Amino acid sequence: MQRIGLTGGIGSGKSTVAAMLVECGATLVDTDAISRALTRPFGAAIEPIRKAFSDAVIATDGSLDRAQMRLIAFENPTQKARLEAILHPMIGAECDRQAAKAVSQLVVFDVPLLVESGRWRQKVDRVLVVDATAELQVARVIARSNWTEAMALSVVALQATRSTRLKAADAVIFNVAKSFDQLADEVRVLMNHWVGRRTR
Repeated sequence: MQRIGLTGGIGSGKSTVAAMLVECGATLVDTDAISRALTRPFGAAIEPIRKAFSDAVIATDGSLDRAQMRLIAFENPTQKARLEAILHPMIGAECDRQAAKAVSQLVVFDVPLLVESGRWRQKVDRVLVVDATAELQVARVIARSNWTEAMALSVVALQATRSTRLKAADAVIFNVAKSFDQLADEVRVLMNHWVGRRTR
């Protein structure tokens, strides 16, 4: 079994590549999905977050108020570290649980902040980076959401730079000016190379 860390900036197409890897037979461990489960109404992380940040960050349905938390955490490194100290151990434990159940030859950990975290490199055999220009990232985010250009740019600025991600990569998929089929073909070739067999 090989453990692949998949990462890329917001709007890079990382989630699309993750889905394609699953189509090729990989097992996906999605840290964003795990985080959402932990912070859904009455999720396991809600009470620790409430104790650390007060009821102000808890929505009326009992879930994490992400907009409010974003205002608090992403403009204050200390508060961001407090939130991460709650979530990251829980996410890590669930990642390990899911990976232990995998039966495929390839386990893909979808980790948006893999490079930024500094701890994931030791947990995976290879790092796959999905790359795109900052301009294209912003355009994609705006097209798929109600975010403004300023909001998208602010998130891009908080993430690792393209050069930093590329330096950390064992393999790179440049998701620029490619059709869906072209991207899928590239993912299949990479998957075949990693597992040493043909994929469907």
